[in-house]
Amino acid sequence: MSIPKAKAPLLEGKKGLIVGIANDQSIAWGCARAFRGLGAEVAVTYLNEKARRFVEPLAKELESPIVMPLDVNVEGQTEAVFDRIRTQWGDMDYLIHSIAFSPKAALHGRVIDVSKDGFLATMDVSCWSFLHMAHLAEPLMKKGGSMFAMTYYGSERVVKNYNIMGVAKAALEASVRYLAAELGPKGIRVHAISPGPLATRAASGIPEFDQLLEKAKERAPTRSLVGIDDVGVATAFLAHDAAKLITGQTLYVDGGYHIID
Repeated sequence: MSIPKAKAPLLEGKKGLIVGIANDQSIAWGCARAFRGLGAEVAVTYLNEKARRFVEPLAKELESPIVMPLDVNVEGQTEAVFDRIRTQWGDMDYLIHSIAFSPKAALHGRVIDVSKDGFLATMDVSCWSFLHMAHLAEPLMKKGGSMFAMTYYGSERVVKNYNIMGVAKAALEASVRYLAAELGPKGIRVHAISPGPLATRAASGIPEFDQLLEKAKERAPTRSLVGIDDVGVATAFLAHDAAKLITGQTLYVDGGYHIID
């Protein structure tokens, strides 16, 4: 699937990092397609050698000048990615964090029963890694920029089987607001993007996910499910200079599902 080129390269000249592409069904891939289609340069990462064979062909489509491994649990890998950006580009304009993880026992069990190790592992990847990347990106956003983290409605409402990930996403959204307040004076905007349920590899770990998809399709005002490209173009809009006075938001891209009781 080739990258669609927009008639107006609205993000031309912007350079940034997208973390979380696993395959062509990933939300991060939808974002990468949108940003590249609008003229931005895109650096991407892959989780490990097993994932590399799926990500490298996509990176080639994006004409990505930077393609590196990044497992946030491996010491030094996050710093290495930002060091490469600093060396090769000198600065950056956007960051998209689209990763989350919870051990199976923690995700499938009750929140009240979660172990300390399960809680910390969930928070480390799903929330703290965004804070860490934002810390590393801040000095590279010399002319301002935008940062994005992917969240979900389970952060504010109890969603069956979302469990401890809902707690982590609530922390992530709070982090977005505090970062927006701290970085706003530097012209850096920070947002959480909240798509409706999507059939991604990450979502496959949530029990009864097919039923959740069907419920969202039936109840959303638009009577349709969101796609990765819908998420990508909405995120790209917030990265454009026209959105320079919008920050600290949780943007729902879910066909209006979150407004329905």
